[in-house]
Amino acid sequence: MTTPIPHQARYAQRRARLAAQLGDGGIAIIPTAPERVRNRDSEYPFRFDSYFYYLTGFTEPRAWLVLTAEGHATLFCQPKDLEREIWDGYRLGPAAAPGALGVDEAHSVDELDARLPKLLENRRAVWYPFATHAGLEARIDGWLHKVRARVRYGVLCPDAQRDVCALLDEMRLVKDAHELDVMRRAAQISARAHIRAMRRCAAMIRAGEEVREYHLDAELLHEFRRSGSQSPAYGSIVAAGANACVLHYRADAAPVRNGDLVLIDAGCELDGYASDITRTFPANGRFSGPQRDLYELVLASQQAAIDATRPGARFVDAHDATVKVLAQGMLDLGLLDKNDVGHLDDVIEKRHYFRFYMHRTGHWLGLDVHDVGSYIEPAEVGQVSERRDPLSGEIIRDRPSRILRPGMVLTIEPGLYVSPAAGVPEHFWNLGIRIEDDAVVTDHGCELITRDVPVEPDAIEALMRG
Repeated sequence: MTTPIPHQARYAQRRARLAAQLGDGGIAIIPTAPERVRNRDSEYPFRFDSYFYYLTGFTEPRAWLVLTAEGHATLFCQPKDLEREIWDGYRLGPAAAPGALGVDEAHSVDELDARLPKLLENRRAVWYPFATHAGLEARIDGWLHKVRARVRYGVLCPDAQRDVCALLDEMRLVKDAHELDVMRRAAQISARAHIRAMRRCAAMIRAGEEVREYHLDAELLHEFRRSGSQSPAYGSIVAAGANACVLHYRADAAPVRNGDLVLIDAGCELDGYASDITRTFPANGRFSGPQRDLYELVLASQQAAIDATRPGARFVDAHDATVKVLAQGMLDLGLLDKNDVGHLDDVIEKRHYFRFYMHRTGHWLGLDVHDVGSYIEPAEVGQVSERRDPLSGEIIRDRPSRILRPGMVLTIEPGLYVSPAAGVPEHFWNLGIRIEDDAVVTDHGCELITRDVPVEPDAIEALMRG
């Protein structure tokens, strides 16, 4: 049995891994997220920066981490202020930070501008997250300007600036045991929330009550918070009827009608980690014939993608498997007329399927719902091939897709979205279907951590009768 890593040691190990990659004389500067004003005298709920949290586990605003190649970690955080703590809550403070977080030293964030130039002296390269914090580059330039002002006294100024995201993205891409445990718990909470919304929808319709999208959104939020989640991982999509054909539709006030399909794409965030589930279900608990036909096609395409998700496979393999199944199904069901588009290979090569399936089959998942990590295999980044996109006509430069490794976490989420149009069978109009699960790549395949909420149509109908 593996001995759990203590809280402090977990983050100290990550800092040590990063420090070892900074190079001789390197130094990294990583801020947390800024607080955001919502409107007068009110802020949005604070959510820390994912890179900063990954290295510290610290959730307070106005904090910075400075890490040297030698592994010395300095934290800048809010000073103790008993008057402000009455209004805003407890602050850890610099004196307690080393003991609580395992950093080497800590200072008030009010001293940041005074101390940073000194910390940058005689360093060869400064690493910081590029293009993630507005004004950060200018602030670092200001600190470096003060360092350059002392070169006549024998001080060396860093002569290179590098993107620390490139290092941290690779570290975050493969999850450790603690991260996977948190993500499994987040997935379980989200699955319960989906079940709650599905059952509530059917019960309200059976009772003759008015159902609106926000009623179902409320069920999701209730279960998220009741189960200890801090917040949704992203804006929940609750889309009834034709709204399900809008990919990023938000839960609104549209009515949910008897006979509609409802698409819910929602997941909670737990201790910083996201879950991401999509289920599509009949509002009254019973699929119609056309609804079931399209649903079973999407489900079959998802299974093909699941089968393709295994160590040694490429990230793109799941998408290719999905497209092959969906494209054949479009031909079989009459969504595409083979007299117009040709056979399966033609549909795929010329992207005729894009009319009804216009997104990729998945993305990385972790501290961010669209988590960091390159989709290109790093060792093969120089292998470039060009092709002309058949729809846009633009030249696409392709590089080899990422090779999957155990510990990577990704979503698998095929869909079909059928808007009214000439030549499209009318019984499929305004049907939007997506099925999404979260998959952990294992030694032999993948583990679906979100299947506590069913996907088989018969199981969904049975659940909604309960």
